[in-house]
This record gives sequence, structure tokens and C-alpha cells, in this order.
Amino acid sequence: MPVAIAEGPPCCHRYSFSAIRTAEKTISLRVGCEFRYQVTAPSPAIVQVRPRTDAAHRLVSETWATEPVLPLDEYDDVYGNGVKRLLMPEGELQIRYDAVCEVPDALDPDASEAPQLAVEALPGEVLHFLLPSRYCLSDLLMDEAWKLFGETEAGFARVQAVCDWVHENVRFQYGTSNPKTTAVDVYRDRVGVCRDLTHLAVTFCRALNVPARYVFGYLPDIGVPPPDSPMDFAAWMEVWLGDRWWTFDPRNNQRRTGRVLIGRGRDALDVAMMTTYGPARFESLQVWADVAA
Repeated sequence: MPVAIAEGPPCCHRYSFSAIRTAEKTISLRVGCEFRYQVTAPSPAIVQVRPRTDAAHRLVSETWATEPVLPLDEYDDVYGNGVKRLLMPEGELQIRYDAVCEVPDALDPDASEAPQLAVEALPGEVLHFLLPSRYCLSDLLMDEAWKLFGETEAGFARVQAVCDWVHENVRFQYGTSNPKTTAVDVYRDRVGVCRDLTHLAVTFCRALNVPARYVFGYLPDIGVPPPDSPMDFAAWMEVWLGDRWWTFDPRNNQRRTGRVLIGRGRDALDVAMMTTYGPARFESLQVWADVAA
């Protein structure tokens, strides 16, 4: 049975490489991660930790390394996420990714004037993100969503009300969820990690007829106090308002600087950073996202 590690965990910002090169100011970031596994029999695996090439950042350089040295294949999945594929040999295995990116020296774009479109006015390609998915059971939480947010103003105000509610009512705590935890569980238990808070916010938005997708990536601590816990991957969401995707972050509930997007999908099942198809025991993970020296 495949095992996916989905905790951090298309870019909402329509920047291009040329746009970021001509931006008034950018920040250079070093991002990456290191996985360690103990493998008891050869096991296929896929790894999704490389920043997307169509986002607000620009990938300047990158290195991949495995110990022992292994060949790596690469493909793009159905959502355009770059994925590495390898065969994990028996024994101890280390997988390391290290990259330098340039990001705009600016907060996430301000969506405060963005309107919500009627379903019949939405582009066909975003309707997929109104449907329930493995972790985002919007059909089961539809009544709760309309009771909580049905009186809010449609558009930015409604989505922000969702983020405010999730941020204020779901306690962030490591070790409180597992790969089977859905948004329904999070709503009931009121505790989880960024993956879970994002799943619940995505679920509410879909129930309210706002297209929403799950995304994850690297998020440096720029302009905010450093956390007490070690750096980890971060999960947030993008919603379709007006004529584009916008970033919302129910975990932090504030606009941030320096997001480096790795993957997008319906929920964490689509963008697990590591999926193994065999007896490979996860040992440790280290993540970094810092201003480059």
C-alpha cells in the first residue's frame, strides 16, 4: 500500500519569470529539505519538493543528492507539479534537495476588492475545485458552512471570514492528526496542523460555491517572529475570486512575504511531498527556508 506524507502537508499570482526579473525588489532565499529512511526491501517512491516553475518565485539554482547515489527520473503530474521518481534500495537512504530562489519583496497580493462569481459565470476549468475530495468533504459540511458564513458578504469578506473562523477555532498542534484525518474530523475535534486547517478552510469555501485548492511549499519567517518549533513545509490555499486565484492562509491568517510554491491540487493527497510503495520506514525530515547569505 502506498504511504504518503502529506503534511508541510497553480500559483495564485500571475507572475512570470520576466516579471520577477523586472520587479522593483526581490529577496534571495535558500530553500530545501532532507529526508532519511530505513528501507527493508527495494521500494519505488516519488518525491515532490521542487518549486514550481510557473509561480511568483524564480528558481535560480538547485541540487539533488541521494546517499547512496541513485538515478532520479522526473515527470509532471496531472496538476503540473514536478515530481521525482526513484527506486529506494534496501538499507539507510538520505534524499536531499537544496535550491536558491528569488521572490518578490512584497506581501501576498491584496484580495480585499475581489468579488465572488456566480457558479454559472465561473470558467469551466475551475469548477473541478468546487467538488468534494478525499480530505475536503464539502458535501458533508455544507449545512455548517452556510450556517456559519451564509450572512457574510460574498467575495473576499466571506473567504476571510472562513479563514478567521478556522484560525480562531482550530488549535494548531503537532501530532494531532494522521493520514486519515479529514476536514470533518478537524471540524469536530478543533485541532490539527496547517494541512488540517487548510483542508477545513478549503472545504468551507467549496461548500459556499467558492473554488478552492490546496497548495503547499516553503514559507520563510520574513517579517514575523521566529516560531518555537523547527521549520516545516507549509500548507495554505488558493481561491478563485473575480478572474484569478488568490492566496489565503488560514494557519497564519495574514499576508506573508516569500512563499515558494511546490505543489497544488484538490487536497494533500494530490501533493504529498513523499510517497513510498514498499517497506520504507520514515526516520526524519529537515526543512529550511531562509534568506540567502
